[in-house]
Amino acid sequence: MRLPKLSSPAALRRAGVLGMNQRNGGFIAQYNRREHYPRVDDKLTTKRLAEEFGIPVPQLYGVVERQHEVNRLAELLAPHDQLVIKPSQGSAGKGILVIMGRDGDSYLKPSKEALSLTDIRRHVNNTLSGLYSLGGRNDKAMVEALIQFSDAFEGFSYQGVPDVRVVVFRGYPVMAMMRLSTEASDGKANLHQGAVGAGIDLITGRASAAVQFDRPVEHHPDTGRALAELVVPQWDELILLATRCYEMTEIGYLGADIVLDRERGPLLLELNARPGLAIQIANQTGLQPRLERIEQLSRRDHMMMQAEDRVAFSRREFGGKP
Repeated sequence: MRLPKLSSPAALRRAGVLGMNQRNGGFIAQYNRREHYPRVDDKLTTKRLAEEFGIPVPQLYGVVERQHEVNRLAELLAPHDQLVIKPSQGSAGKGILVIMGRDGDSYLKPSKEALSLTDIRRHVNNTLSGLYSLGGRNDKAMVEALIQFSDAFEGFSYQGVPDVRVVVFRGYPVMAMMRLSTEASDGKANLHQGAVGAGIDLITGRASAAVQFDRPVEHHPDTGRALAELVVPQWDELILLATRCYEMTEIGYLGADIVLDRERGPLLLELNARPGLAIQIANQTGLQPRLERIEQLSRRDHMMMQAEDRVAFSRREFGGKP
């Protein structure tokens, strides 16, 4: 069912669109236990947990946890021309600094803007003070390897790494989209800042629809590439990785963000216990019927399924639909 372009709340409910109050009260509050939130709210905790479970993640170069450690930043960065610095407890892409290369003593952003070591130290100090973290709490700065994204995405993203968001409910992948960075989003895969969201079919990994600023688009606004040509490589491996995050976190309603590295394949970037609802617009399909279908499963049927079985179930039930 295609979502109505302009409609009343009642019509959206009939179309199966999940609202924020329903999401918060009916699914997040019911299926996400508070004591498990640190497993996904802290990216460093998530990374270490993923490594224990054998789930691949971007390489961690180092962590800056205290102000005095900022003084060793030059030593930490020295071996690496390309890297990412991110807050451990950041949200909505805030505080993520991408370094694409060097020019002498300067560090180059994707836009070619040059930063000095002093600029980077200032950014890390701001990170530690909680400028980018949830609730403004003191934070840690993670220094990671830069993703070398697959050549298959050439022309689908502007100056940034595209990622796939998979919503996983009780261990079943129920909807997926790819977030493609644009000039408007400053090279970040953030829909609120202007990235393109492309709905992805659960069976084929192929784009089914796409939006920017909640409006349908057929071509990438900066490169002109037709979005209908987008197919995610290694889709079977990627969607299984997302599904396995349920066992890892014990979070019932979960958003898994995954990137595709040219050398290493799918890598878990981060997890979200409060995934947004824009994925419905990107897919032109409501989440509510899919979540209710999972709830209808008996406890016995649910307990008997492994991750591979849950992927197969979701593809049968939800794949190939607009």
